Amino acid sequence: MYSIQGHGNMIADGVRSDAYLRALQASVRPGSVVVDIGTGTGFFAILACRLGARRVIAIESSDMIEVARRIAQANGCADRIDFIHASSTAVDCPERVDVVVSDLHGVLPFFQGHLVAMMDARERFLAPRGTMIPARESLWVACVEAPELHSPVTTPWSDNKYGLDMHAARALAANQWRRAVVQRDQLVTVPAGCGTLDYASIASPDFDSTVELEAAREAESHGFCLWFDSTLAPGVEFSNAPGAPGLIYGNAFFPWPEAVPLARGDRIELRLRARLMRGEYLWTWETRVMRGTTQVASFRQSDFFGEPLAAGKVRRHSSTHVAKLGEAGRIDALVLGLMQQDLALGEIAHRLVAAFPGRFARWQDALTRVAELSQRYGEAE
Repeated sequence: MYSIQGHGNMIADGVRSDAYLRALQASVRPGSVVVDIGTGTGFFAILACRLGARRVIAIESSDMIEVARRIAQANGCADRIDFIHASSTAVDCPERVDVVVSDLHGVLPFFQGHLVAMMDARERFLAPRGTMIPARESLWVACVEAPELHSPVTTPWSDNKYGLDMHAARALAANQWRRAVVQRDQLVTVPAGCGTLDYASIASPDFDSTVELEAAREAESHGFCLWFDSTLAPGVEFSNAPGAPGLIYGNAFFPWPEAVPLARGDRIELRLRARLMRGEYLWTWETRVMRGTTQVASFRQSDFFGEPLAAGKVRRHSSTHVAKLGEAGRIDALVLGLMQQDLALGEIAHRLVAAFPGRFARWQDALTRVAELSQRYGEAE
């Protein structure tokens, strides 16, 4: 979910917003029907109306849709925009559309349900000759010399002034990639393409690529940088490559556990994998550095290894674990059962206080819990 400030920052990014406007100008015709997935504040939807769209279906899963309604009203196009408060994969369109537009990126296109939403929209919403915006995105990778990005991975855990051994935390930090801003002169290898997402044909949200890089200069490398070039429409492109005009997305920095001195001509073999699991991506990156026939370094990393796991939590995920419902689960079970009896939330809260007097000191506290479950599991109105 983006904050209102986050939405504002995206609109204020002139490179991004101008490119999307040009893509809409190239794709929307008078009478077009447009779907805007993740409409946010309604920016793309309103632009489509100004370009002559007969109808725009603006889909947004967050409460930001209420802001979009007010902005559309202020711009005189609310009568042509159907705002739908839901995930796009749960929406049925009454007609096939001419244009699907979306920007649900994070730092990379592999962000939460972005690719799933785009594939679903193409199959269920788009007319046979319709247009997807963006049309495709190319992924690039290069090794980088970036001590300022690598230092947070190592320094707090291996060079603290308090004399503490904190290497256990360093192992976690080395398995977490992060948003960064990398400059062109920090690249140690020539960038190499590692994949293309063609939104007209992509069939899986997952990613698996193997690429070989060659060191172009002698340097100490601290990991690699990943970025994308986006083609929104023919002749309409932008890139978050190092050295390109700054974009809100930034770059993705994948650290190595330790810096690796590279000599000109060294080969760096990378395998990059991203797997969508329960709405979030699990990244794995494997590195092998070769100097001639000699292996200089080898790493296998994953953000799975970047999260601390308590032993009890691991046991509770075992297929042999026999689960027992705790008090929180019993509370939720009672509330959900009462919701099926068509009772008002206030009445459910009173019954909850009676059943769990030690948990809820006030009726208002119980009502808050009931309302949370109603919001999460109740039918949309």
